Amino acid sequence: MPDEDSVHNPALTELRARLNDGLARARLNQTQLARRASLGRTTVSQALSATAPVPSAATVAALAAKLDLPVGELLELQRAADDGAGTGPADVEGPGRPIGRWEPHELEVHPAGPGATASGLDASAVRAPLPGYVPRAHDEVLANAVRDAAAGRSRIVVLVGSSSTGKTRACWEAVQPLAERGWRLWHPFNPTRAEAALAELGRVEPRTVVWLNEAQHYLGDPTAGERIAAAVHQLLVDETRGPVLVLGTLWPEYAHRYASLPVPGEDDRYSRVRELLAGCTPTVPDVFDATDLAKAALLAAQGDRLLASALTRARGSGRVTQDLAGAPELLRRYEQATPGARALLEAAMDARRLGVGLHLPQAFLTDATPDYLSQSDYDQLTDDWIETAYAELAEPVHGKQAPLSHTTPKPARHPPIPSTVADTQTPEPEGPVVRLADYLEQHGRTTRRHLCPPNSFWHAAHTHLTHPNDLNNLTGAAEVRYRLQWAHYLRHRAADQGSPDALYRLAVMREEAGDQKGAKRLLRQAADRGGAYALYRLAVMREEAGDQEGAEDLARQAADHGSTDALYRLAVIREEAGNQKGAEDLARQAADHGSGLALYSLAVMREEAGNQEGAEDLARQADDRGHTDALYRLAVIREEAGNQKGAKRLLRQAADHGDTNALGRLAVMREEAGNQEGAEDLARQADDRGHTDALYCLAVMREEAGDQEGAKRLLRQAADHGDTNALARLAVMRADAGDWQGAKSLARQAADYGDTDALYYLAVMREEAGDQGDAEDLARQAAGHGGTNALFNLAMIRNRAGDREEAKRLLRQAADYGSVLLLLPPDEPPMLLPLTLWPHGLDADGMPTPPWQPSVRASPNRHVPPITS
Repeated sequence: MPDEDSVHNPALTELRARLNDGLARARLNQTQLARRASLGRTTVSQALSATAPVPSAATVAALAAKLDLPVGELLELQRAADDGAGTGPADVEGPGRPIGRWEPHELEVHPAGPGATASGLDASAVRAPLPGYVPRAHDEVLANAVRDAAAGRSRIVVLVGSSSTGKTRACWEAVQPLAERGWRLWHPFNPTRAEAALAELGRVEPRTVVWLNEAQHYLGDPTAGERIAAAVHQLLVDETRGPVLVLGTLWPEYAHRYASLPVPGEDDRYSRVRELLAGCTPTVPDVFDATDLAKAALLAAQGDRLLASALTRARGSGRVTQDLAGAPELLRRYEQATPGARALLEAAMDARRLGVGLHLPQAFLTDATPDYLSQSDYDQLTDDWIETAYAELAEPVHGKQAPLSHTTPKPARHPPIPSTVADTQTPEPEGPVVRLADYLEQHGRTTRRHLCPPNSFWHAAHTHLTHPNDLNNLTGAAEVRYRLQWAHYLRHRAADQGSPDALYRLAVMREEAGDQKGAKRLLRQAADRGGAYALYRLAVMREEAGDQEGAEDLARQAADHGSTDALYRLAVIREEAGNQKGAEDLARQAADHGSGLALYSLAVMREEAGNQEGAEDLARQADDRGHTDALYRLAVIREEAGNQKGAKRLLRQAADHGDTNALGRLAVMREEAGNQEGAEDLARQADDRGHTDALYCLAVMREEAGDQEGAKRLLRQAADHGDTNALARLAVMRADAGDWQGAKSLARQAADYGDTDALYYLAVMREEAGDQGDAEDLARQAAGHGGTNALFNLAMIRNRAGDREEAKRLLRQAADYGSVLLLLPPDEPPMLLPLTLWPHGLDADGMPTPPWQPSVRASPNRHVPPITS
């Protein structure tokens, strides 16, 4: 029976009647039609169903073409039906629109083939059809979440995978069953993704899919990310607003960054994000395995030309989705680019990998290119080379992607709400801006990781970039590569543009130099810009001066900007002063802002003072706010103090609240008590909940006890469940047994998952065995996978062996990779301390920088810019 919308929408009724008549005349079923039109089976079913929303223009065009129907006429009906769908209350109460009225490319699903269809169509209105879809393991995770959402339970899933691996397409396919149930979809992106999400998350209605594609633009936003994570969490747990389904995608490097615990003493920038993403980030593999390839081949044999074409190129590598998204053509265009165009791409790659934002000012890239060119290529440039190179790179490749495409950032729009923080808007870049293709960006991060950009890059950045975050990120990139002169000037430039981090760092430098007055002035400037570190430091200064009210106010401001350190520090100060009530109040405020560290620290202080009841109470308060590790850590303290019974009781409580660390610790305690079977049972329970460390710990204990076979068996189980520590341990065990090829293979597997320790350990073993060439190769492999300290540590080994020149050579390589450590172990020969070797830093080309002094006067050459303040 037609629904009410169809009855009152004659255009929609006519459209569906003509499509169904065409299907009958073609003597096809819906599955056959879906294959011929390269559409999903659900998409076709909805288009023909009397109870589904209006199909998209792309769907109508694809179906009409395959059914020999007049495409233009049916598109007119589709537009009229869409206009006649009305905007009742359900359309305006919350953000988003019905899923069926979205076109997948609007949601950033990569185009995968040549553009559309019938003559006379507006190319902007109809996109190329999608290839057939091959379900993989991660699709079952999505399907479970969709089923839960349809049954009334809010869920979140964020797919993690490299560029162009099919993450967004998987999310699109997953939500199709919800379209049949009338669900809406909201994709926040205007004026910026983070601003849109923060402004509208509070208005999301039940039965809405929140679409956070490339979630780093939301959760990783330096000012709004933690607040967005908190708002999403609130949306998911508020039963009055559900059910909702939150879907997102992330590259592995961002997922790793958000999941990593902070270094002790540093601010926890992603505490809320880490909690939000815990347990909901299934991995999308880079390649199709044999089963996936067989499914794709079946679809190709049934008439899917896009998949058939892709399989002719990607069957051997399994990189089917990357091929469909145009990655090989992008790579070819880069490798075969003219010298000027290639220089622009390499400058853009370096800018993105070192922290410059998505939108790259064209003037910056143009000015950055000269030193990327050989003198011969530079001499042969024509007067119009810039225009020619940009035109070359703007030409789209297969999949409608361009290596370097022109883009227009939307202007930021802020509500006129009074704020205690000064206006922090930064000037938009003057002139055109461009964006580097995702695949080339990731290619650059891998292939250019060991290269330091040339002088023209740094000069162009200092001259043209205006965004404080861009300048501050480049400052850090220059500093870790020991390009101290450029780091100095870029930091001042970032401070001039209002970077709170740069202002804070300059304030610390002033304070260390004895200029207290200048330090406070810079701290206030950073605080006015919302700098969390500056607010924290000023809060502590107020507390120490006896101004508790002023200290609390600044601490709360710091927490609102993502740093709870001030609230935590003040809580500890008050606890030490005997003001337990004031300490608890501040600790709860810190916990409410996403950090349970303050409550846990107070719990430890009370435990050490002998107040076990008070300690447990604070730990449970932390637990009630989602920080279950407080109970676990308190249990560890009691265990170390010999209170096994009290420790076990707390560990069981923590385990009952979902803390897998507690299960792992209980497994270790059973192992120590000789109950191996019980230990393994608990370890597997922890593993089933995503905590593979328990199996690894048991394996290490068995290895130390001489049970090599038992250790290997447990390590293999842990490795099969994704524990990279287990892979690394197995690699070392194979190396000890003389199986170097097997050891290297396992070490590379671990590195592919982001753990480079095994490669480094093997490098040290080869170095000690006298095989320096193999040691260097392994260290470079580790560096290429992100383990940059491997080269630095190898340099230290050579230094201790007296091979100074080789050590210096490796140290320069480590600098180019971004790993120069200023502090060495006490017994390290001092000759290799970078500050001793290169007291003024390194030039961009890796040579020691001549003596220089910071000056406010203009510099005589372009390579040493003046300080502008």
